[in-house]
Amino acid sequence: MINETVGIIGGTGWLGGSIAKAVLAKGLLSAANLVISNRSGNHPLAQQGACLVADNQDLVDRSDVVIIAVRPEHFASLNINATGKIVISLMAGIGAQTIAAQTSAAAVVRAMPNAAVEIGQSFTPWYCFAEVAATTKSLVQRLFECVGTAAEVQQEDFIDYLSALSGTGPAFPALLMTTLANQAMAAGIPCDIAQLAAKNVVVSSSQLLASHDAQHMIDALVAYRGVTAAALQAMIDGHFEEQVGRALQAGAAVARQGLQT
Repeated sequence: MINETVGIIGGTGWLGGSIAKAVLAKGLLSAANLVISNRSGNHPLAQQGACLVADNQDLVDRSDVVIIAVRPEHFASLNINATGKIVISLMAGIGAQTIAAQTSAAAVVRAMPNAAVEIGQSFTPWYCFAEVAATTKSLVQRLFECVGTAAEVQQEDFIDYLSALSGTGPAFPALLMTTLANQAMAAGIPCDIAQLAAKNVVVSSSQLLASHDAQHMIDALVAYRGVTAAALQAMIDGHFEEQVGRALQAGAAVARQGLQT
């Protein structure tokens, strides 16, 4: 358990709320050391002992660590003074230098969780702006391990690229699952069977990758020269990897564009 008081601006939203629930459930933080902001002044977390405030500056004043979990377009209107505080931003496209300048924070960390925070399975890369104490880095790592896995990156640009990769959460698997089901239905497979088959591929069968090397699995299946090999080879011949690369670059470009505004 940590002794710092953590405030989450946007702590009742899906992202901030998931993190708030996780740090309490994992015992990283006591409810008395959690502050969340909510304009309505009412939220179930308050019943667990968390401090609920309606004013964001009040939250900052009560906190040692401030997590900003709001949409990027709302950042400019926050108008908070976080002098002497640690600010952790979960906003895509808002640079650390901009955050430091607007909040006067003593330390700024940019992090990019994804929607899997809801089930404790997010991968969260994080970046420290300027010099940050080792104790602060340890706190950040432990905080995001409450909702999955986490790793520090050494360049801020990596956060923007990873916003389009891990930050997209279930978007790519969802697209693959939908595409597989649609193609099966186009081939005459009944809708319910098509959806079950596609879900098994994306959700169930992919769990094998937790204990198997992905490239070794691909190589073994291609070497077998069977049905799977034919399907994989068609995707390779269709420049599947290049298409994924273009998709990631397109997403990263949007994040970087936001970074520059």
